[in-house]
Amino acid sequence: MPTVKQLRYLVAIADTLHFRRAAEMTHVTQPTLSGQLRELESRLGVQLVERSRARVVLTPVGKEIATLARTVLRDVQRITEVAKHGQQPLGGTIRLGVLPTLGPYLFPHILPELHDNYPDLKLYVREGMPTALMYGLEEGQLDLLLFALPVRNGDLQTTRLFREPLWIAAPADHRLADKDFADRSDLKGETVLSLERGHRLHDQVSHLCEQYGATLSLDYEGTSLDTLRQMVAMGMGLSFFPSLYVHAEILEDDQVVARQMRSHPPNRMVGMIWRKNSPSQADYLTLASLIRRILKDRVTGVTVMG
Repeated sequence: MPTVKQLRYLVAIADTLHFRRAAEMTHVTQPTLSGQLRELESRLGVQLVERSRARVVLTPVGKEIATLARTVLRDVQRITEVAKHGQQPLGGTIRLGVLPTLGPYLFPHILPELHDNYPDLKLYVREGMPTALMYGLEEGQLDLLLFALPVRNGDLQTTRLFREPLWIAAPADHRLADKDFADRSDLKGETVLSLERGHRLHDQVSHLCEQYGATLSLDYEGTSLDTLRQMVAMGMGLSFFPSLYVHAEILEDDQVVARQMRSHPPNRMVGMIWRKNSPSQADYLTLASLIRRILKDRVTGVTVMG
């Protein structure tokens, strides 16, 4: 019979179509992975992978077995989660996916108290683009996401944590520096910078430009919020930033000013997402309640939900 490890190696090859990258993904050496795959083929009596110097291709039966292997691995993961949940609430490891525009500015507020309250809880944190994080959650590679809502997927469960305003940022010598708040008319005709495509914030900023009569820059896109801030400081355009980032990085920056919109300020809703059938749902709801309480007690500039 195939082993769980062998199935995991096959799925990694199916995902990467590359032996070295599959070995890195599963934290083994390439010879170990190759040897286990050959043993799996021997046990099943079929060829799963076509090997050549140029590329790696799964055979038709290899593709079918890889699909079945994903289901088996998800079931094995669920068995592990059930056992972990039965041992101690919030006492194991949670594989947490988080947006790069959120994690670095939220975690400093919540992790110290979280560790004090649940010292046995271990968070394995992975930052990533939205599509990659959602894939990781759906495939069982991640347990939980801190993510922008809404998300429409019948197989996932969500809970709202907080609403975060988006501030408009400008160079320190821009006319917005003389105002306490920004008006819609202040953005009309302005060039607005955004994160590169693939970020949810990019799509939101694009819609805001349409609403405010601003021009979204397609020539220069930031790879991070820090990159955006530096481009704003150089006078390349204005940009929108989440409130947590503004308080962490911009308010003390002499080269950039940030202002909230006077009426109907834009915002993003941040929440948690997990698979609907997860046995750890009670833990995730407990974690959500703790995060909300910490934010209410310690963080300004966001509206805690619930």
